[in-house]
Amino acid sequence: MAQIDERTTPIWYSLKVGDRGRIVLPAELRERLSVKENDRLLARVEEDGSLRVITARTAWDSIRGILKERLPHLGDRSLADELIAERRAEAARE
Repeated sequence: MAQIDERTTPIWYSLKVGDRGRIVLPAELRERLSVKENDRLLARVEEDGSLRVITARTAWDSIRGILKERLPHLGDRSLADELIAERRAEAARE
């Protein structure tokens, strides 16, 4: 029997708009998204009128993937580490 991945199985959650337009995410949904207090979510209205909500972490991972595809010469190198190394080399020369 195939395993069911609870993180990808489509489930509808009932949300209620409360005071000042606030929406409370049920605990099960927060757990499924690995969302904690003060985490950022991104939302947009789709052409069909539906609301799409993703975590900022998911958006960042997607952006990194796109950049990796379009800028393969960057690979997995860290530009921050390279900058630090350059600064240390400059300081050593002085």
